[in-house]
Amino acid sequence: MALQRLTALFILYSILGYIPSRGVILRTTDKTVWANEFEPIELTCLIESISTNNPRIEWKKIKNGVPSYVYFQNQISGDLEHRAQLIQPANLLILNTSRADTAEYRCEVAAIDDHKHFDEILISLAVRVKPVVPRCSVPVAVTVGTSSELRCLENEGFPASQYRWFRNNEELPQDPKSSPKFINSTYSINADTGGLKFRRMRKEDAGEYFCQAKNEAGHAQCPAQLMDVYDVDIVGIFLKVLAALAGFTIVMVGVYHAHKHGCFSSGKDHTGTNYKSPAADDGVEYAEADEVNKINLILFSIFYIIIELKCNHNVLIKMANKNKYQLQVDVFF
Repeated sequence: MALQRLTALFILYSILGYIPSRGVILRTTDKTVWANEFEPIELTCLIESISTNNPRIEWKKIKNGVPSYVYFQNQISGDLEHRAQLIQPANLLILNTSRADTAEYRCEVAAIDDHKHFDEILISLAVRVKPVVPRCSVPVAVTVGTSSELRCLENEGFPASQYRWFRNNEELPQDPKSSPKFINSTYSINADTGGLKFRRMRKEDAGEYFCQAKNEAGHAQCPAQLMDVYDVDIVGIFLKVLAALAGFTIVMVGVYHAHKHGCFSSGKDHTGTNYKSPAADDGVEYAEADEVNKINLILFSIFYIIIELKCNHNVLIKMANKNKYQLQVDVFF
């Protein structure tokens, strides 16, 4: 009897053109979506249950908590204008994603003829950005036994890049103790900051170094740069010799001009009642004393230059490496 009543009721509703619905229900295939920059991505908004023939569909982009329309009144608008389209019934296809598209997107469907006439679903979109060529700093020359640091950095990639270092086209393991080839090395790598630090340089550490920045969107690397490791500070010695020659030349020019203008002349006119002309032997002694003074002045000047170079040769090395790094940065930009 009850079954007959339900059947009759269903026939009646069919004749009147109305079948009860539990209301509009939405779902998505993925609430967290990743996309690479410049590639297409589809945000799914699936309507599982609805009775209304022409429901109102809207998409909103929520950035920093502020919503804005990207699909409204059957048109793409806002940030996605000319870059997206609606795939029936309610999916949103972004044709060419950019890093600015990273945000939350809300699909809203209103069905006035349904018992539950409104539903919405939230989707999070993150656009991955490939790293750019990192800026690398590699010293030109270092001395055995000293510490040194190589640097690598880029700030365009999203998510943040992880860094790897290579020597002579071979990747340096994160832990040198994990490889028999690098077990005696004293370096450490910070994959987050791109730093490669050596506690004590060895001859075996010489070679061509380059760094690679990598994330889920791709990778990029800087050109290889040669680093030499010397038993002695060859560069420092070369700079000291140049500085010593320059200083010696300046001193000799100064002595020459001083002598030319009579600064070292031993013959002077003296007048007075107590003055007595020196004997011949005394003149020889005075001339010899002047020559000794000249030699002492030159030796003192050279000694002073050597001391200054000894105190400052490390500064000269750092300046040379800094100038090389600045040149690389200027070329990069």
